[in-house]
Amino acid sequence: MRTIPVIQEILSANDELAQENRERLNRAGVLAVNLMSAPGAGKTSLILRTAQALRGQLRLGVVEGDVASQVDADRVAAAGLPVVQINTGGGCHLDANMLRAALGRLPLEQMDLLIVENVGNLICPASFRLGEHLRVVLTSLAEGDDKPQKYPDLFLQADAIVVNKLDLEAYLDFDRQRFRKLVQAMNPHAALFELSCRNGEGVEAWTTWLYQQRQALLARLNP
Repeated sequence: MRTIPVIQEILSANDELAQENRERLNRAGVLAVNLMSAPGAGKTSLILRTAQALRGQLRLGVVEGDVASQVDADRVAAAGLPVVQINTGGGCHLDANMLRAALGRLPLEQMDLLIVENVGNLICPASFRLGEHLRVVLTSLAEGDDKPQKYPDLFLQADAIVVNKLDLEAYLDFDRQRFRKLVQAMNPHAALFELSCRNGEGVEAWTTWLYQQRQALLARLNP
């Protein structure tokens, strides 16, 4: 049986490319965020809200990962952001080689922050590093408060967890206190943000954190 060795070889090769991507991003001074969630949690909406809130502070670029189509990339482009679409053709995640190709098509010298919208999936993206500096998991009130228990690998690796769709709280049975306790027990070091992309509630705390993370990256690169 070569199943496990083959998987290890694939991940090892991916990690080498991810390191190359990270070095390329570091040279450009670009903070890269790998944004992961289930379909429909609001990844593209969060990107657009983030770009709006950070206008004049950070220059944002986007990589859109989807199985097919470029619907989300069109929305991002319409907002005036540099964007590259990656279609996996059925694959359930992005990998470092895909991101390497996308980086070659982006004006990194004109960017401060890159958000990579991974394929909507809470399992596969956890295993593949892209070269990102931060891993962010996005969930929403509509998905239930038990997501950390059901998909522990992703939440354990998160640098930040964002809960979207607070505007629907009155209509859903999402227990915010229970969710916070699950996250605290599982990953106490992850930053936690609760917000609404629809009305903007809570977005400032999220974008302030991103700005601080980019400043911290520059400080590390230029001690």
